[in-house]
Amino acid sequence: MTAVSTISPKYQVSIPKAMRDQLRWRPGQKLAFIPKGNGLLMIPVPTREELVGIARGADVDDYRDRNDRY
Repeated sequence: MTAVSTISPKYQVSIPKAMRDQLRWRPGQKLAFIPKGNGLLMIPVPTREELVGIARGADVDDYRDRNDRY
């Protein structure tokens, strides 16, 4: 899907509704801006609640602990 927006004189950009709906972005949501070549990635910053359990089930075998250093 292609969507176009214009930078305002205050350097503000509106995210087209079709993109907001497709990505399920909502007002007040924080976005991280990452430079990529000649462009820019806009990635939603997850909340603490969204990160709960993200490492559940991770394999901790061979995990390098601080005691293993040197």
